[in-house]
Amino acid sequence: MLELTCSQAWTPLTESRIGDWRLRWAGGFTARANSALAIGDPGKPLPEALRAVCDFALDHAIPPVVQVIQNTSTEAAISAHGWVHYVEHRPAHEVRLLTGPLSRGTSAGAVILDEPTSGWWEMTAGSAEPPEAPRHVLGTGKVGFGIVEADGVTAGAVRGAIVGEWLHIARLEVRPEFRRRGLARGLMNAVGTWGAGQGATGMLLQVAVANSGALKLYESLGCTEHHRYRYWAPGPGACEDRPS
Repeated sequence: MLELTCSQAWTPLTESRIGDWRLRWAGGFTARANSALAIGDPGKPLPEALRAVCDFALDHAIPPVVQVIQNTSTEAAISAHGWVHYVEHRPAHEVRLLTGPLSRGTSAGAVILDEPTSGWWEMTAGSAEPPEAPRHVLGTGKVGFGIVEADGVTAGAVRGAIVGEWLHIARLEVRPEFRRRGLARGLMNAVGTWGAGQGATGMLLQVAVANSGALKLYESLGCTEHHRYRYWAPGPGACEDRPS
């Protein structure tokens, strides 16, 4: 299951299991690392599993959210139990999972580093000195930290993580003043070449449906949609606080 591969590339600070479901917490940094991945059998009736999601979220001071593959029986059942689209996470509450061949070609000056720079952190986490959660999520695993520099600054960045035969790509970003210079494509080529050297044979990306610019780039590199997933949150009365 590719969602499990993606989850391994995006490691939370804390993870608990309910059967096959994974309950994740990372200090609120990204919905992927702070939601329940509802894939497979939770090992208990659905109302009890959703109650466990609510309890986990309450214990960790995050909103109760489940990540569910779109148009599955699990999604339909969760909806039937009073959960609704997690609109607070718009425009990224609906996501496309893309697969494609490793991108190769000119890197436009992009390089892949073994350790992140302060400029990489600023581009990917919003701070040159981010707190523990983003450092853990983005820095854990077999990771390549891609940067491209221009005019004395980090103009773009990307993260690549190896999970088995897959290269998981995330956090591709180019500063607005440096866009339309081929830097994003160069970063993708650089991280693809790095991934091939690490034994990867294909790439995975999780991209918001609303991110049309990124989707256009990835599709031009040969990526196609494997499936979509959405985030769901409890509707009114579906996740009441536990009695004290």
